Amino acid sequence: MKVLVTGASGYIGSHTCLELLKAGHDVVGFDNFSNSSPKSIERVRELAGKDMRLETLDLRETEKLTALLKEGFDAVVHFAALKAVGESVEKPKLYMENNVGGTASLLGAMEIAGCSRLVFSSSCTVYGAVEKSPVGERHPRAAVNPYGQTKLDIEDMCYELASEDKSWKIALLRYFNPVGAHESGRIGEDPKGIPNNLMPYVMQTAVGRREFVNVWGDDYPTPDGTGVRDYIHVVDLALGHVAALSKLEEFQGAQAVNLGAGRGYSVLEVIAAAAKAAGKPIPHKIMPRRAGDAAAIWADASLAKKKLGWETKRGLDEMCADHWRWQKDNPEGYGE
Repeated sequence: MKVLVTGASGYIGSHTCLELLKAGHDVVGFDNFSNSSPKSIERVRELAGKDMRLETLDLRETEKLTALLKEGFDAVVHFAALKAVGESVEKPKLYMENNVGGTASLLGAMEIAGCSRLVFSSSCTVYGAVEKSPVGERHPRAAVNPYGQTKLDIEDMCYELASEDKSWKIALLRYFNPVGAHESGRIGEDPKGIPNNLMPYVMQTAVGRREFVNVWGDDYPTPDGTGVRDYIHVVDLALGHVAALSKLEEFQGAQAVNLGAGRGYSVLEVIAAAAKAAGKPIPHKIMPRRAGDAAAIWADASLAKKKLGWETKRGLDEMCADHWRWQKDNPEGYGE
């Protein structure tokens, strides 16, 4: 297929571009580079041994986007979005304009260009406050922050579009916590500023960029008292997008599918596995619980296996070993 990837140079986007190229697809990507580096795609080309085009473009530049799509694409894989929960609370209008407004611009451009196949990067944040795991696709949706609300609004936009126009086939991939990096250590996660997520914070602590890891609460009803989450290796996640693309013709309108490991790891388990990978202790401090954090969340990923023929292959040790290799070899990320 000829595939357009939005947010191509980001963490998940770059890994997915690589797996799409390896699967034989013709890939064109674009990004506005507000939270990513074009260096990631230079390295994707090296790793794939193939070329791919990368454009500088913002989702909200509808005319340019329409002109690009008119070149003829079989499908779009849509990652481009702002994704920091804390920032979304501070700047909800920006998140609505960028994520929801940007996606509306993309869908409009796709309609004009006659492209009606979409794989969308959704999130388990659409499940809101989870009381019980595993979480299946039928779990009630709710947003507990503006970032989550943007994902929910985009899903609704897709459902509405696909119900009005039966030619659309849309996979809404709700994924859990992506971690790790390509085994080469050449591409990985390079968050701007202080990381929002646990694994990059842990690895930046291991490499000496952070003093210690904050562990938010150790009195949850979990085996070791710390929060439990479903972590998924970014390469497994990228392969989930390739699988969704290959099965898109079987989708009826817009359908949601969880991408997760189907099991959880605690904060202390992650820190211990990261310390093993790094070969050194990782300092951490127990802090009071944060408001709104759930005790344990992991996915029911059975639909992904049934519908996409996909399941995770890489466990926590491999996630940490690959993430550490990336962090050790690239202590300042892509260096920008």
